[in-house]
Amino acid sequence: MQFETTWKDISDVAADAAIGILAAPAGDEALVSAAWRNRTAGLAAELADSGELSAKHQSTVLIHRPQSMAAAKLVLATCDFGDESGHGRIAEAAGAAWRRLRTTKVESVAVQAPTSRSAEEAVGEVIEGIAAADYEPDQYKTKDRSESKLKRVIVCLAGHEQSAARVAAVEDGRRTSAAIARGRTVARELANEPGNLLPPRVLAERATAAAGKAGLECEVLDQGQLERLGAGALLGVAQGSSEPPVMIVIRYRPDGGPATSDATRGSSEPVHLGLVGKAVSFDTGGISIKPSPDMHLMKYDMAGGAAMIGAMVALADLKPSIPVTAIVPSVENMPGGSAQRPGDVVTGLSGTTVEVLNTDAEGRLILADAITYAKGLGCNRLVDAATLTGAIVVALGHSYTGVFGNDSGWMERVLESAARAGERMWAMPPTTEYKQQLKSPIADLANIGTRWGGACSAAAFLTHFADGTPFVHLDIAGTAWLEKTLPHAPVGPSGVGVATLVRLALREATN
Repeated sequence: MQFETTWKDISDVAADAAIGILAAPAGDEALVSAAWRNRTAGLAAELADSGELSAKHQSTVLIHRPQSMAAAKLVLATCDFGDESGHGRIAEAAGAAWRRLRTTKVESVAVQAPTSRSAEEAVGEVIEGIAAADYEPDQYKTKDRSESKLKRVIVCLAGHEQSAARVAAVEDGRRTSAAIARGRTVARELANEPGNLLPPRVLAERATAAAGKAGLECEVLDQGQLERLGAGALLGVAQGSSEPPVMIVIRYRPDGGPATSDATRGSSEPVHLGLVGKAVSFDTGGISIKPSPDMHLMKYDMAGGAAMIGAMVALADLKPSIPVTAIVPSVENMPGGSAQRPGDVVTGLSGTTVEVLNTDAEGRLILADAITYAKGLGCNRLVDAATLTGAIVVALGHSYTGVFGNDSGWMERVLESAARAGERMWAMPPTTEYKQQLKSPIADLANIGTRWGGACSAAAFLTHFADGTPFVHLDIAGTAWLEKTLPHAPVGPSGVGVATLVRLALREATN
């Protein structure tokens, strides 16, 4: 898909269809601006007055053969910023508008960027919103597929300031959002794959191919190498499956020049960002087997790893000035005859011994070894993403990702990047007290705590292995999979985390 910008008015842009994003009114403002009244010869105002177009967020109306416009179709979509910061709301409105058009054989669409945000922010949100809305998880259907023909998106910036600095900022925003869109699609495609078609070895092949295409280094540690390293926590999870485990390592290195130092922490230490993603290709729960309802969705228990692969693909395009390494441990958690048992004790790569009280708390075990490995590679700022606990879904539902950290400054930077990316994330309590739940009479740690505060004790377990390295844990169990169709997205993988991680890396490169 090609993304372009123009400073022309949308009325003068030749495209198969047009999209207008209307900011919901505040105070005495009208929903339909004078510009849109003129573009539609008053029809948009009539639709608003009649209630067919409402001020409700993502309300849409389709107009055929709009007067005074080059496009044959026009969708008007309402954007209500509500009491939120606003980032992501334009993307949702643009996505809802495109979903209205997606199956109409439209190959090119022009979008009038609203002036309620800066030009570069509006361009980025429109691009990311339409690209995300164009995804459909139906690649294995042999008929009745919901196919899109979209090849070209033109974002129109009439009404925005057109200085040299602004034009440069718009181009930078276009490149960043186009890269994020590609990376998010990679993540969603991987997370949507069924477990029989994407076991760890195939995920490694797909990651290697994606990295090679992007010009990145990729190394895959196989079972023998993991055994020699002493990654006992990861290997214990994998031992019940006939599919061997892997650890995927993708490296981005900036072209020349020193890495950025972390001046905000008063340190001259070069920043080396480590992105760790859980990739359990299918999770039955092992011997502590899950209930059968919805177990089929456990194919997306590798969404954290998919997000890291997608983020690396995006960063290869954007070339930040800091090194970034993704570490993706991948296993299949099965209840075979050789499966790990409740009560087993494993020794992780760090030398820490863990009593396995529940084999369905497997993600934290593979992440423990991956975090230790990341530190050994020199990563000194860590973020992990994992579909880790049902407890975070109880706490935050499907609207927010839970964010835990051991360093307030690093956590704040991740949250600020998430806000800029339009991904809803919520700071959770410090994990220090929750580590008390992880005491074991026979090992250094137990892999689960009590029933209460399960997401917090899981984060405390991971923080132990960060061992003082600035670390943030993203529990995406409630946000990695869309449970119902939304105006701007279908049921299925969301690609959550990609945009936040890309913007975090770019932020660290400019600090």
